[in-house]
Amino acid sequence: MTQIDTTEVVDLVLEMARALVDAPDAVEVECVDHEESTVVRLRVAPTDVGKVIGKQGRTARSMRTILSAVSMKLHHRYTLDILEEGDD
Repeated sequence: MTQIDTTEVVDLVLEMARALVDAPDAVEVECVDHEESTVVRLRVAPTDVGKVIGKQGRTARSMRTILSAVSMKLHHRYTLDILEEGDD
């Protein structure tokens, strides 16, 4: 895995989230590397959390499915965490 791969994954999640929310400037994405995986943390404005999660979690599940496909291609596991206000 290279730094370019992580940057591309961050850009992908950032663009997906920005397309869904009302406050795209408030979208933040950070990566936390672990030994065999990388956690992608997505933070949005408190009013937009529902839009990113979707009804019954369908939107979040779809974003995780796309991230899973990227993981297969890059041979590195990525997981998505959607953080709410106050989560660190």
